[in-house]
Amino acid sequence: MWPFSRKGASGFSSSSTAEEVTHGIDGTGLTAIVTGASSGIGAETARVLALRGVHVIMGDIDMIGGNKVKESILKEIPTAKVDVMKLDLSSMASVQNFATEFNSSGLPLNILINNAGICAGPFMLSEDNIEFQFAINYIGHFLLTNLLLDTMKKTIQESKKQGRIVNVSSIGHRLTYREGILFDKINDPLSYNNWLAYGQSKLANILHANELARRFKEDGIDIIANSLHPGATITNIYLHNHLLTGIIKMLGSFVVNKLIGRFVVKNVQQGAATTCYVALHPQVSGISGKYFVDSNLMEAHSQGRDMELARKLWDFSINLTKSNT
Repeated sequence: MWPFSRKGASGFSSSSTAEEVTHGIDGTGLTAIVTGASSGIGAETARVLALRGVHVIMGDIDMIGGNKVKESILKEIPTAKVDVMKLDLSSMASVQNFATEFNSSGLPLNILINNAGICAGPFMLSEDNIEFQFAINYIGHFLLTNLLLDTMKKTIQESKKQGRIVNVSSIGHRLTYREGILFDKINDPLSYNNWLAYGQSKLANILHANELARRFKEDGIDIIANSLHPGATITNIYLHNHLLTGIIKMLGSFVVNKLIGRFVVKNVQQGAATTCYVALHPQVSGISGKYFVDSNLMEAHSQGRDMELARKLWDFSINLTKSNT
């Protein structure tokens, strides 16, 4: 039991699990894409959405891991609808291929969960010459979202059901560069700090959701876009951080999960709760451009509420991805 949890206005807390926050919700007839669903929070998100009747499309770079998760879900829930598709968010060509394949499949799209991410890795560039954390955590998801929007708009017109876009951010958005986003130095190794770059990419996730929400409202489109902090959860996102992985190896995963995890971090069932809440719960209907923590509304850092910064980031991202849209 999470020892310091306190229920918020939603009726849920930091100790609530993904199954608990979606209890009684029927997602039959809905289709969701979940990126980075081959392990951790993404895998649990996919499982719980499938448990609620949602047709889940897992977008994974790790197809072996993704198919193992699919097999596990089907073993538990034989009637589940789960598919795995190749998606490398560090590659705009891969994002384009994923979107083209999905859009031509004829499947509807009600929910898009931009979940995949890496944390605090060393400086490196993607194949598109974009700093790796910014490429995977943000730009790949920005492009993916834009390429899938027409299908989502068509779905809401035909189904008359509100669409939802969920960006998994982090409380780490508070720890970023002073300017928030280093527009002119995104790919500069001399300006790079692994933790500040992570915070930058997570801030970008929030700003992206906020600008989407503003545009949807302005255009009268019934799609909501929100962001969230899932809570500190030890998953593969920390794979590139040698300090954290070293501590885990030294103590052993059992100790981390059973002892430290009980008092400091969430397990994946709790870590996936806010994502599933924002993606499915009726309480979120009509709420857009907001930031959630522990399945409750929370205020993001001031930079995460800067709409001028959000517009600037949008224009910057369009220019960065224009050859692929």
